Amino acid sequence: MIRSMTAFASSECEVEGYTLIWEIRSVNHRYLDVSPRLPEIFRTIEPLVREAVGKRLKRGKVDCNLVYRKQKQGEESIEINQARLKQLLTATSKIETNMEQFQKLSALDILRWPGVQAEVREDLEPVHDGAMLLLNQALEQLIDSREREGANILEMVDSRCELIQEQMDIAKTRLPEVQGLLREKLEKKIKDLMDEPEQARLEQELVYFLQKMDVEEELDRLESHVKEVRRILHQEEPVGRRLDFLMQELNREANTLGSKSADIQTTNVSVELKVLIEQMREQIQNIE
Repeated sequence: MIRSMTAFASSECEVEGYTLIWEIRSVNHRYLDVSPRLPEIFRTIEPLVREAVGKRLKRGKVDCNLVYRKQKQGEESIEINQARLKQLLTATSKIETNMEQFQKLSALDILRWPGVQAEVREDLEPVHDGAMLLLNQALEQLIDSREREGANILEMVDSRCELIQEQMDIAKTRLPEVQGLLREKLEKKIKDLMDEPEQARLEQELVYFLQKMDVEEELDRLESHVKEVRRILHQEEPVGRRLDFLMQELNREANTLGSKSADIQTTNVSVELKVLIEQMREQIQNIE
């Protein structure tokens, strides 16, 4: 299944009094690059986030953003550190006895004093577990989106392969006539050179015309590469890198065909091939 590397997914749920929202964005990248952005209380699950993404995706720059809201603000009980409170009251009592005027501390002043309120440790393990479960749901949505876009890319690449095949058929149909014209030119050159024989010049002309006449190899390789592209498009594993390599090979053969072209129609075929190959390459760079 062809997958695009460009997609977006968002998933939301409520866990243990928290509202959790995952937003995942992915774009094309040479390798897999995972960037989790987590609130401080979720920092401990960052390795799990990276691992979960790595199991599902093979390429792409993936931004994973977790947002949370606590549903019951301000309803937590206030715990008092009795030992710290006793120390504070003892200290203030000593200070009071040594001062002529002393402004008594209010209860709110005491609550604000560092250490008087005991730290309330909340069990966040269920929330962390819920966040990971929600992440996997968001990843499922992301993969579905990448596969839908991948299906569009597959259709486009396959249609360009069909057009490339049509251009190669034009070149193959034209080839016997082109070779015949080249043969006539070669025979005339040989006749002219035989009237005033120059061995080195004769060899150069023969090499030149033989190279021009021999484009069948390029056409055969082009056809082989196109068949391989179509075969790879229907494989299950990620194929983006292999397809990108094949685009380089197709472009090389199209360039060689153009450099060997002996008539305007073959030149036009070479130009059209390069246009179609470039259109495929732009899309294939976005395949996982």
